[in-house]
Amino acid sequence: MLRTHTCGELNKDNAGQEVFLCGWVHRRRDHGKLIFIDIRDRYGYTQVMFSPKDAPEAHAKAMGLRAEYVIRLKGLVNSRPKNNINPKIPTGEVELIAKELEILNTSLNPPFEIEDTLAVTEDLRLPYRYLDLRRPKMFHLLEARHKLNHIARNFLESQGFIEVETPILTKSTPEGARDYLVPSRVNPGKFFALPQSPQLFKQLLMVSGFDRYFQIAKCFRDEDLRADRQPEFTQLDMEMSFLSEEDIFSISENLFSKVLKDLLGITLKTPFRRISHKEAMKEYGTDKPDTRLDKNDPNEFSFVWVVDFPLFKYDTQQKRWDSEHHPFTAPHPDDVDMLEGDDLSRIRSCSYDLVLNGSEIASGSLRIHSQELQRKIFKILKITDDEINARFGFLLEAFKYGAPPHGGIAFGLDRIMSIFFGTESIRDIIAFPKTQKAVCPLTDAPSQVCDKQLKELYIESVREPLNP
Repeated sequence: MLRTHTCGELNKDNAGQEVFLCGWVHRRRDHGKLIFIDIRDRYGYTQVMFSPKDAPEAHAKAMGLRAEYVIRLKGLVNSRPKNNINPKIPTGEVELIAKELEILNTSLNPPFEIEDTLAVTEDLRLPYRYLDLRRPKMFHLLEARHKLNHIARNFLESQGFIEVETPILTKSTPEGARDYLVPSRVNPGKFFALPQSPQLFKQLLMVSGFDRYFQIAKCFRDEDLRADRQPEFTQLDMEMSFLSEEDIFSISENLFSKVLKDLLGITLKTPFRRISHKEAMKEYGTDKPDTRLDKNDPNEFSFVWVVDFPLFKYDTQQKRWDSEHHPFTAPHPDDVDMLEGDDLSRIRSCSYDLVLNGSEIASGSLRIHSQELQRKIFKILKITDDEINARFGFLLEAFKYGAPPHGGIAFGLDRIMSIFFGTESIRDIIAFPKTQKAVCPLTDAPSQVCDKQLKELYIESVREPLNP
């Protein structure tokens, strides 16, 4: 190893030890003949002193150090005088007396200082995201995201869940948001779609007998963006067999109790409040009610289940019924007979949203597991037999082979993290996000491709030719 300790590790117990540190120059200060720097890594800061008397060669090199140079140091840990202790940092009781300095790499002057306290616009931060992520605040947000994933995985494994990865290149089943399409070179004229959710595959896993599935899944939707939306986002996806809504509520509440306790030290009161969709609209005027009575308290987390959503909504432009959630949602058992009537607006679904502080953070439902009932729903949605077989035939075929009753829920991890840590946008808790125009300023994606690539995919260019 190039280092014996990290930059946030040394304390008075290390006094007198010879150590090696590696990291970035955070700041440099000249005090007469003495030069002081703070060396930084993801773990913290250590103050380093260069003396022309003790280490003239290292001192001479230190005169040329600039912010964000990558360096390796050999030095002696020294206890600071009492009047020079910095109680704000874990290493504040010591400093390193430099003996040797190796410059591993130089750096241009960064476009903004690597400080949490400075206000830097997103327009400047995102093109230099690799510098933005050096800021302690940004690192700690992504570290917290890692911990949330770890806590969730351990909890769900303890409850008998199995993590299964589902395909990214899948079939286009357009409903809801637009699909991102991927042309197939070896199947000319045909396209894969990036999944809007793992919905069909997790239902197939229930048919396969997996019983309890989860996945931290990438999802893709080609939709208009805002502060809490991204073209690619992450869900904690769950599906279970032989269960009721009560089982899903209980597991979800226990999961969040564990996450908030371990991540933020907050004890949640369970069970969460439940309110019907009809009551939410009447009392709050929205199906995403903010039930906090102090809405300015960043440490108040108010969860509420919104249940009994309508199964259908009427599209006045197309003059037809659409699914309120998606067409695989089971109707409320007390309302199944109403499927034969003309007024479908009163039919309730076995669906539910989990709302936190006025934001929907999860959505789920009990699913249809009968292929006859599923075909009936498709018919109500004016999907023809040919379309049904082309888009969903594989699912209906699977239902003929003993599909169990099943249901699930998907949690929007980006949005949850943003609420937990009070960020202005979900972009702050995504390592390399897109802008609201679905552009990556760091890599300049999306970008044009050369005509050779288009020809290989049997796509005709509608722009000026781009040389390879």
